[in-house]
Amino acid sequence: NLKQIKGLEMSSVSADLYNDGRDDLSLFYFKNGANYASVTTTNSIVSESINWNNNSHKKSIKGLLVNTKNANTFTGKQGKESLDFVAKNLSRVLTLKESKSKNGTSETVKMKDLLFASTGVIGEKFPAENIVNSLSNLVDKLKGNYNKLLWVKVASAIMTTDTKPKLAYEEIVFGDELIKICGIAKGSGMISPNLATMLSFIFTDADINSNLLKSLLKRAVANTFNAITVDSDQSTNDMVSIFSTREVKVGQGSLTDPFIQKFELALKKLCLNLAKQVVVDGEGAKKFLTIKVINSKSLTSAKNIAFSIANSPLVKTAVAGEDPNWGRIVMGIGKSGEEIDPKKLKIKIGEFIVAEGGKISESYNEEKLKEYMKWDDLLINVNLKLGQGNFECYTCDLTNEYININADYRN
Repeated sequence: NLKQIKGLEMSSVSADLYNDGRDDLSLFYFKNGANYASVTTTNSIVSESINWNNNSHKKSIKGLLVNTKNANTFTGKQGKESLDFVAKNLSRVLTLKESKSKNGTSETVKMKDLLFASTGVIGEKFPAENIVNSLSNLVDKLKGNYNKLLWVKVASAIMTTDTKPKLAYEEIVFGDELIKICGIAKGSGMISPNLATMLSFIFTDADINSNLLKSLLKRAVANTFNAITVDSDQSTNDMVSIFSTREVKVGQGSLTDPFIQKFELALKKLCLNLAKQVVVDGEGAKKFLTIKVINSKSLTSAKNIAFSIANSPLVKTAVAGEDPNWGRIVMGIGKSGEEIDPKKLKIKIGEFIVAEGGKISESYNEEKLKEYMKWDDLLINVNLKLGQGNFECYTCDLTNEYININADYRN
C-alpha cells in the first residue's frame, strides 16, 4: 500500500559492486529539500558515512546516497577521501539536474546538502570509482515514488544478506489532508540494539521541523528498533533516519500537540513493523520469538533480563530444535545480574506455566509444550513480581544456516 510522498524522488542502479549486476546503489532526492533526523550506532568504530553525516550539522538536506556491499568502515584516509570524491560528483550531477528542471536557474546542490549510508564488508577498499561512474545513470532514473514496484526495487537495492525487502506504510488524517509515512529497512545479521540496529529510512510529507523529528525518532526506536536482536552483535554502520519533505503544513507542533501525538503513534507502529521484519528475516531464522518481562524492579531491569534471555545461544538453539528446555530461560534470567526472587518468579512458554515458586510447575505438560514449540511465532513470558517495570523484545532462533551464511559471507 505504499504511496507517493510528494517532494521525494528515488532510484536504484547497479554499480556492479557485487560483480553480478544486481542493484546496489540507491538515491533519495528531495527537490525542495527535506528536514531530517537520524539515530546511529554507539559502536566506538563507525562508518565514514556516519562520520560525514555527523559533521554535516545541517537541518535540511537535498539527497541521501546508499551503497551496499562495502561498509566504508576502517578504511582510513582512502575511505574518507572517497566519500569527498563521491559527494563532489553527486553534487555536480544533481546541480545539473536542477538547472534543467528549473530552466537554467537553480541553486547549487552543495556537498554538505548530501547524506550517505553504507552497508557491507568492513575494512575493504571503498569502490569510489564504480560509484561515481554510476551517478549520472542513478540521477537520470530518479522518479517520483508513484508505485509499490519502485519502493520494492529501492528496498531491494539496500539489502546485503537479507532474503526479502522490508517495507512499511502508515497514514493519518489531519483536517482535509492525508499524511503519509513510508519506510524501508535492511538488516538480517549483526543485529543488536543501541540507538539503531541496521539501516532504515522513513519518509513523510508532513512539515515537521528537524528538532521535533529527532525527539519523535528517539522515542519511536526505544521499543522497536532498540527492542530487537538477532545475534547480539552491534553494527558499525547502524542508522535509522526520518525525512520530512515539508509538503503538507501541519502547524509548528510540539510533543503535546494532538496531531504530533497521532503522528507519533503511527511512526511507532511503522517502526515496530519494520523492526519485526528484520527479526523474521534474521540470518537462517525459522522462528520468531517474543520475550516479555513484566513486574520487574524497573524498566532497565526488565530490558536487561529480556535481552539476557533473547541473546542466549542456548535459548535460541533450543527454540530452533523445538525443545521446551525452560532451564535455559532460568539461566538467562539469572545471568542478567538483575534482582530476582526465585520464589516469586513465574515463567510461561506461550500460555503454559513451566515454573513458579522456585521449581517446576505442577501443571507442567511436556507433550503439550513440544506441540507449541513447533509454532513459527513463540512467546516467553517472565513475571518477576517485584515491581512495575515491563519490557518486550523480539528475536529469532539460531540455526545451522546462520553459521553457513556468515562463514561464506565474503565468498
